[in-house]
Amino acid sequence: MAYIKNMDHEKVLNLTGEVEVAKGQVVSKTLAQNDAVSITLFAFSKGEEIGGHDSEGDAMVQVIEGTGRFTVGGTEHIVHAGEVLIMPAKIRHAVYAVEDFKMLLTVVFPA
Repeated sequence: MAYIKNMDHEKVLNLTGEVEVAKGQVVSKTLAQNDAVSITLFAFSKGEEIGGHDSEGDAMVQVIEGTGRFTVGGTEHIVHAGEVLIMPAKIRHAVYAVEDFKMLLTVVFPA
Protein backbone atom coordinates (compact mmCIF):
# COMPACT_ATOMS: atom_id res chain seq x y z
CA MET A 1 0.00 0.00 0.00
CA ALA A 2 1.37 3.40 -0.98
CA TYR A 3 0.83 6.31 1.41
CA ILE A 4 2.02 8.89 -1.11
CA LYS A 5 -0.01 8.74 -4.31
CA ASN A 6 -0.03 10.29 -7.78
CA MET A 7 3.78 10.24 -8.11
CA ASP A 8 6.23 7.52 -9.12
CA HIS A 9 7.92 5.75 -6.24
CA GLU A 10 11.64 4.89 -6.17
CA LYS A 11 12.38 7.45 -8.88
CA VAL A 12 14.11 10.83 -8.64
CA LEU A 13 11.55 13.49 -9.63
CA ASN A 14 11.51 17.24 -10.08
CA LEU A 15 8.48 18.61 -8.20
CA THR A 16 8.02 21.50 -10.62
CA GLY A 17 7.33 18.99 -13.40
CA GLU A 18 4.67 17.17 -11.41
CA VAL A 19 2.02 19.89 -11.86
CA GLU A 20 1.52 22.34 -14.72
CA VAL A 21 0.20 25.91 -14.73
CA ALA A 22 -3.05 26.26 -16.70
CA LYS A 23 -4.05 29.80 -17.73
CA GLY A 24 -6.84 31.17 -15.55
CA GLN A 25 -6.77 28.24 -13.14
CA VAL A 26 -5.46 26.90 -9.87
CA VAL A 27 -4.39 23.30 -10.45
CA SER A 28 -3.87 20.91 -7.54
CA LYS A 29 -2.50 17.40 -7.19
CA THR A 30 -3.05 15.55 -3.91
CA LEU A 31 -0.06 13.48 -2.82
CA ALA A 32 -1.28 12.37 0.62
CA GLN A 33 -4.43 12.90 2.67
CA ASN A 34 -5.30 11.40 6.03
CA ASP A 35 -6.26 12.46 9.56
CA ALA A 36 -2.68 13.49 10.41
CA VAL A 37 -1.32 15.17 7.25
CA SER A 38 -2.25 16.55 3.87
CA ILE A 39 0.35 17.08 1.11
CA THR A 40 -0.71 18.83 -2.09
CA LEU A 41 1.10 20.33 -5.08
CA PHE A 42 -0.42 23.51 -6.54
CA ALA A 43 0.16 25.47 -9.75
CA PHE A 44 -1.34 28.97 -9.90
CA SER A 45 -1.78 31.03 -13.03
CA LYS A 46 -0.84 34.70 -12.58
CA GLY A 47 -3.69 36.60 -10.92
CA GLU A 48 -5.44 33.50 -9.56
CA GLU A 49 -6.08 33.11 -5.86
CA ILE A 50 -7.50 31.07 -3.03
CA GLY A 51 -9.56 33.40 -0.86
CA GLY A 52 -9.40 33.74 2.89
CA HIS A 53 -9.91 30.59 4.95
CA ASP A 54 -8.38 28.81 7.92
CA SER A 55 -7.28 25.29 8.76
CA GLU A 56 -7.37 23.05 11.80
CA GLY A 57 -3.68 22.27 11.27
CA ASP A 58 -0.44 24.18 10.75
CA ALA A 59 0.12 24.74 7.02
CA MET A 60 3.62 24.95 5.55
CA VAL A 61 3.99 26.25 1.99
CA GLN A 62 7.18 25.74 0.04
CA VAL A 63 7.26 27.77 -3.17
CA ILE A 64 9.02 25.67 -5.80
CA GLU A 65 8.69 28.02 -8.79
CA GLY A 66 7.76 31.69 -9.19
CA THR A 67 6.36 34.00 -6.50
CA GLY A 68 3.20 33.98 -4.40
CA ARG A 69 1.66 36.46 -1.99
CA PHE A 70 0.31 34.95 1.21
CA THR A 71 -1.84 36.94 3.61
CA VAL A 72 -1.78 35.44 7.11
CA GLY A 73 -3.81 37.07 9.86
CA GLY A 74 -3.87 40.32 7.86
CA THR A 75 -0.10 40.42 7.20
CA GLU A 76 1.17 40.00 3.64
CA HIS A 77 4.20 37.83 2.86
CA ILE A 78 5.89 37.59 -0.55
CA VAL A 79 7.36 34.10 -0.92
CA HIS A 80 9.78 33.20 -3.71
CA ALA A 81 11.01 29.88 -5.09
CA GLY A 82 13.07 28.07 -2.47
CA GLU A 83 11.37 29.83 0.45
CA VAL A 84 8.98 28.45 3.05
CA LEU A 85 6.18 30.05 5.08
CA ILE A 86 4.32 28.44 7.97
CA MET A 87 0.73 29.52 8.47
CA PRO A 88 -0.47 28.66 11.98
CA ALA A 89 -3.61 26.64 12.60
CA LYS A 90 -6.89 28.56 12.95
CA ILE A 91 -5.42 31.79 11.54
CA ARG A 92 -7.18 33.13 8.43
CA HIS A 93 -4.96 33.07 5.35
CA ALA A 94 -5.18 33.56 1.57
CA VAL A 95 -2.95 32.96 -1.47
CA TYR A 96 -2.52 35.17 -4.56
CA ALA A 97 -0.38 34.49 -7.64
CA VAL A 98 1.84 37.54 -8.22
CA GLU A 99 3.08 35.58 -11.27
CA ASP A 100 2.67 31.99 -12.39
CA PHE A 101 3.89 29.94 -9.45
CA LYS A 102 3.96 26.47 -7.95
CA MET A 103 4.00 25.40 -4.35
CA LEU A 104 3.99 22.33 -2.16
CA LEU A 105 1.51 22.57 0.72
CA THR A 106 1.90 20.38 3.79
CA VAL A 107 -0.74 20.59 6.51
CA VAL A 108 -0.11 18.83 9.81
CA PHE A 109 -3.27 18.27 11.84
CA PRO A 110 -3.60 17.95 15.63
CA ALA A 111 -3.52 14.43 17.06
